[in-house]
Amino acid sequence: MPNNKGRKRRFGSIRKTNLGEYQASYLGPDGRRHFAPHRFKRERDADRWLNNVESVIIAGDWTDPERGKISLGEYASKWIDERPGLRPRTAELYRWLLRKHIAPYIGETELRRLSAAVIRQWRAERLAAGVSTSVLAKCYRLMRGVLNTAVDPDAIITRNPCKVPGADKENPDERPLVTVAQVFELASKVPDRWGAMVLLAAFTSLRYGEVTALRRCDLAENASTVRVTRAFVDVPGKGLSAGPPKSRAGVRTVTVPHAVRPLLLKHLALFVKPDDDALLFTGKKGNPLRRPNFAQLSKWTEVVEDLGLKGLHFHDLRHAGNVWASKAGMSTKDLMARMGHDDMRAALIYQRATDEAGERIAETLSKLIEEHRRTERPKGKPENGAAE
Repeated sequence: MPNNKGRKRRFGSIRKTNLGEYQASYLGPDGRRHFAPHRFKRERDADRWLNNVESVIIAGDWTDPERGKISLGEYASKWIDERPGLRPRTAELYRWLLRKHIAPYIGETELRRLSAAVIRQWRAERLAAGVSTSVLAKCYRLMRGVLNTAVDPDAIITRNPCKVPGADKENPDERPLVTVAQVFELASKVPDRWGAMVLLAAFTSLRYGEVTALRRCDLAENASTVRVTRAFVDVPGKGLSAGPPKSRAGVRTVTVPHAVRPLLLKHLALFVKPDDDALLFTGKKGNPLRRPNFAQLSKWTEVVEDLGLKGLHFHDLRHAGNVWASKAGMSTKDLMARMGHDDMRAALIYQRATDEAGERIAETLSKLIEEHRRTERPKGKPENGAAE
């Protein structure tokens, strides 16, 4: 047991209270006196606590413990509001994750009280309650990002407690992979106004928000290329808004397979106004095409079920196009440029594929389409596929 009588402590001080307990305090780097969060029954425990604090200060990891009293829910909410560059849809997703799966369970926990054990227990309890690993992975990545900021630059806590191995990994169900023949059959079954939209999404790997935001001026006169510079985002409570694509790599020009170009030109003549800024794909009254409206107007659920593709999402067309494009033997850089992927490695964000590479990918896709047509013609299928 340390005996501090008759000598002055090198760091901090310990005071014995009237109740026989020991209160430890110290002058922090901020020049203010800070007290231990609780009193100690033994002087040696108070001494040990001060030694630990001194070690943290010497290592340069000290933070004001008062600042750590802010709750996770409050801090995360401010983090979302103040985060620069968040797309409206992403911000809405973050708020939903916080409101639904984080705040009700550990939202009141102070940042200074968070630990790997707390995070691990929260995740285990939510899994036991039936929440999917994919949703919890999104929650975990959100918390990790929030607490990274709490460490640096905010210096509220010294370490990020999100240290649960594998908690950031999603395990989504494997999506169905449609064939070229199935894509053309799908395009022929939806109303004519949207048949070309199905083909364009599949054979140029465009996202739903990208393809619905396309204008006449974004398509080359001969339909050889499509330029992606924006995307529609449907924000709950606010409706559709046009903004930049999902990532910087999403701004791109994609070469259209030769076999699809005549169908796009026919679509232009039948359904698109002559103005340069006229949308390529709209509702029947010319309005921008929201996802729920498209699903209803195209009878998407019924059509895919009739084709034996129950559960097929519109985004699965992009997935199929990505797989087909990969068979063209292009480099990762060329494929990422076509798909609009924004990898964490900055080198791939700014690299651009050559026009020749785009042409080779488009030519490979055209050959797949022509092969499909050759096998279908004996059955009486029209030569122009979905546009007939």
